[in-house]
Amino acid sequence: MAQKFDPITLEILWRRLISIVDESDASVARTAFSSLTRDAHDYTCMFTDRKGRELAQGTLATPGQAGAMALGVKNLIGKFPIEGYKPGDIVICNDPWLLAGHLNDVCVMSPIFYQERLEAFTACVFHHSDIGGRVSSDNHDVFEDGLYIPPVKLYDDGVPNEPVFQMIRWNVRTPDEVIGDIRSQVAANHVCAEKIEEMLHDTGMGTLDDLADEIIERTEKSMRSSIDKVPDGVYASEAIIEQVGEGEDVVIKMSIEVKGSDITVDLAGSSPQVDWGGNVVYNFTYAYVFMALKSMFDPDLPNNAGAAKPIALDAPEGTVVNCKFPAAVAARMQIGHFMTETVYRALAPAVPDKVIAASGGTPATMNVFYGRRNNGSPWHCVIIRGGGMGASSQYDGYYDVIFPANGANTPVEVFESDTPLLVERREIIPDSGGAGKMKGGLGRRVVFRTPDDEYAPLPPVNLGIQAGRYRYPPAGLFGGKPGRKAYFLVNGKDGNPYKLTQFGPGDVVTIDVPGGGGYGDPLERDPELVEHDVANQYVSVEKAREDYGVVIDAKTLKLDIEATGKLRGSLKKS
Repeated sequence: MAQKFDPITLEILWRRLISIVDESDASVARTAFSSLTRDAHDYTCMFTDRKGRELAQGTLATPGQAGAMALGVKNLIGKFPIEGYKPGDIVICNDPWLLAGHLNDVCVMSPIFYQERLEAFTACVFHHSDIGGRVSSDNHDVFEDGLYIPPVKLYDDGVPNEPVFQMIRWNVRTPDEVIGDIRSQVAANHVCAEKIEEMLHDTGMGTLDDLADEIIERTEKSMRSSIDKVPDGVYASEAIIEQVGEGEDVVIKMSIEVKGSDITVDLAGSSPQVDWGGNVVYNFTYAYVFMALKSMFDPDLPNNAGAAKPIALDAPEGTVVNCKFPAAVAARMQIGHFMTETVYRALAPAVPDKVIAASGGTPATMNVFYGRRNNGSPWHCVIIRGGGMGASSQYDGYYDVIFPANGANTPVEVFESDTPLLVERREIIPDSGGAGKMKGGLGRRVVFRTPDDEYAPLPPVNLGIQAGRYRYPPAGLFGGKPGRKAYFLVNGKDGNPYKLTQFGPGDVVTIDVPGGGGYGDPLERDPELVEHDVANQYVSVEKAREDYGVVIDAKTLKLDIEATGKLRGSLKKS
């Protein structure tokens, strides 16, 4: 007989599962070596039941990793005979097609046993700053991307597989950091396994099976209830994404069919896979489609396998959204992150209050710096920068957010300690948010300088950029205007963000991340909100007049109500 749970007990146990994964997350913050993981939180902890069905993920999980891992861990589990798993086994893998979409996302997975019975699996994926390879968006195949690790046991019955550790160490630029991060992943899995065993002991359940079934079934029911409120129909949208170099733009065609409580997303007609690193594997595409739909229809319920059951994805193989091996995939976020806003745009006519305009953090701006210090020692650092978030029907977009990915901006102090570079400026950019009844979030400018004194690094300093929006700014919705585009400057001149950039002592690099799109007619924005924006230097006096029809005195920065009424009246007539 299956065990039944009353609502209060179920809620307590469910929340305990979430707290267990969050405790694993906390162990990462205490033990990780790289700032990308420790400070920017580019990692995901999760665990599944014995069947590989996701039960819980960390609160700080990134959607791309978490959504892809929900599919990938089930695939990874099946790579070994289920009866062959033993306590103390740990599997490592970074196969992009099996897991989270590029080689830098390394997964460490462990079985969890209780009373000699396999009960669950726990997995932790880190975006490793360094996985070797050629650090650039314009790679031509996955072999240029770095070290490829097939599913292999890192520990066998508790005994470390030293040849695997050595293989990894000899294929990366900063081996101590990489191995340190892998050991942090092992520690996170250990925390999760220990706490699951404690929970089973404390509750006397003996097994997770019945609790897993209950949680997944209830989550599916809640998700379906929300989807069922959307009018049936087929909703379509299209995304145009700039191509590296002079090639044709990448086109993402999306058709979303809502039928009762089921949603089918079809990407037929999207561009073929490309000859650079923006290709996206199926798992990663699914992750950001799922993220959009989950955020719209059931944002408060914790993620697990039940939330994904109503959603089906069709992505033709060989296209940029379901690429075939051995396509280059290192920069998969440059296209994959657009899945979320394309879903929003398609469903905007049906559920206008559940979507946001395009965001400047789509795609996130990732900067990979590496070189050698003046004593010859290697250094390597990855930072991720967010832009302005798109506005919604009720709220302005947040400033400087990594969306739809979930991460943090690396502090200046950490960056300067990890590298020999100096940060001269880090600031939000006035007038960068798209005008609208609700204003898009502001973008951000960061200026780096290479010192030219005795602390100068050995040339060259290498910078690989994974970003976008250099040609097409984030679009607004329902009359909202687009945000400001991205810019990349080297010593005040336009640089090429799509190729590995090399610079030396005294050079200055400026990276501008876009602002978000606005939502609704700018002439309907509350004039007092515009006055507040001008007073705080978010919007200039000139743009207040030009975009919003609001007259602000340039000296006092006070709102002129009468002049504003006249100006808006004339603008609405024109």
